[in-house]
Amino acid sequence: MDYKRLSKTIAYALRHAPAEYGLELDEEGWVQVKDLLAALRPRRREWQTLTQDDLVMMVERASKSRYELQDGRIRALYGHSVPNRIPKEPSEPPEILYHGTSPEAVNIILAEGLKPMQRQYIHLAADQETAHRVGSRKSSRPVLLKIHALEAHRAGIAFYHGNDETWLADIVPPQFIERPID
Repeated sequence: MDYKRLSKTIAYALRHAPAEYGLELDEEGWVQVKDLLAALRPRRREWQTLTQDDLVMMVERASKSRYELQDGRIRALYGHSVPNRIPKEPSEPPEILYHGTSPEAVNIILAEGLKPMQRQYIHLAADQETAHRVGSRKSSRPVLLKIHALEAHRAGIAFYHGNDETWLADIVPPQFIERPID
């Protein structure tokens, strides 16, 4: 089983295009595992016998926590671009978080702050390594920005815990963003 391919397909289905898979997310982003399996099985020959155990194995083998399985349901923890906003529970963030981006975006971010763009939330990293890895998707020379998350939180900016490596926010105004880390 190619769990990486399975994970990418499920991410697309649960985060961006549930209707393409005949799925409907509930208000918290959950779908029934049986419905997801039924949607995936016809898509690839090796998925014809896909089971919930395969989903559990995919979650366990993943390099980072992207999904939650519970009571016969599954959901993506973050990264949604579906129209109906998936509510998150606000949480106090660590003092510092990081954001990896392209060199071309730095001046705009420093002037306007971070915005979710096509996603529902901004993605922030708990450590520089994760921010660098994420920023590397946008540029071969990613720039890391230091986010004064706890200060922003105390000023009224909402933060949400995504997983051990990822935090989410609605916006981050520029006064809480420190110039690039060298």
